[in-house]
This record gives sequence, C-alpha cells and structure tokens, in this order.
Amino acid sequence: MRVDFHPDAQAELEAAAQYYESRRPGLGARFIEAVEEAAARIAASPGMWRAIDEDVRRCLTRVFPYGVLYVLEPDSILIVAIAHLAREPGYWKPRL
Repeated sequence: MRVDFHPDAQAELEAAAQYYESRRPGLGARFIEAVEEAAARIAASPGMWRAIDEDVRRCLTRVFPYGVLYVLEPDSILIVAIAHLAREPGYWKPRL
C-alpha cells in the first residue's frame, strides 16, 4: 500500500533529523531510517496498531521516542505526524 506524508509530518521528520544530526553525526540518518522502517511496518499491516483518536493510529519507532501517526485512506496510508512522545497531545488534529 502507498504511504504518503502530510507536508507538516514531512517537516517534522526533517526537523527532528536535523536536530539529531546536530547532536551526533549520523544520528539524523538513523532517525530517518527508524521512521522509514515504521512506515514499512505500517504499510505491511496497516490495521495492526491501535487507534489513539477516532481513526488515527500510532506506530512507535524503535530506538527514538517518536510515534508515527497515520490514517487509512481508501487507496493509501496518510502519515499525519511524526510526533515526539513528550509533545503536546493532539497538536496534529487540525491536519485531519
């Protein structure tokens, strides 16, 4: 199944990767790989993760404290947020 990123989710991914890269060279790339791996798990089994708000589901990344929040569209998966787990809950709701 096709996976698309909301523009704000793409911006979150890039900002977090830049942050991690500034802390240690190579860590930004590892963060992107962790998000891509989570997206691949979502694409393989989109219904596997529980809904956290109506039809928004969350898959946690490995190693990093982030959740990949997504909704199932008729012919794709839309990632609506790359959310740090300590960030304000629900900040992403206007994207729906």
